[in-house]
Amino acid sequence: MSLTDLKRKKTKDTRVKVSVDDFIEDANNYALGLGASHDQPVITSTTQDFLKGLDKKSTKIYRHATFTLTEKSISQLDEIAKSNKVAKSKILRILIDDFYQQSNTKQSDLLRKTSR
Repeated sequence: MSLTDLKRKKTKDTRVKVSVDDFIEDANNYALGLGASHDQPVITSTTQDFLKGLDKKSTKIYRHATFTLTEKSISQLDEIAKSNKVAKSKILRILIDDFYQQSNTKQSDLLRKTSR
C-alpha cells in the first residue's frame, strides 16, 4: 500500500440547483404532507410561455427590491400566495406585467381609483 492510496477521493457533486422560491414551496408541500410536484395546475401554452419568463429557472436576471406596503396589501398578498401556492414575488411580477400591458388610460384610471 502506497501513500497515493490514502488520498481522499473527491466525491461527485450530485446536488441539483434549486431556486429559493422552489425550495420554500417544496418545504411547504413537505409540511402539508404533499409531494414536491403534487397538485400542479394545468396551464395553457400561452400562459405557460408568459410564466416561463417569470420563472426563477429562466435566464433572466433578478434583482432584490424593497417596497413599502400597507398592512392590508400584505395580508391580501399573503392570502393570494397561500391559496394559489405561488411565491409572493411571482404574484407581484405577474401583476406588474399585467398593469404594464394595459393602455395608458386604463393605467391612469386604476391609479386614480387607488390613490384615494
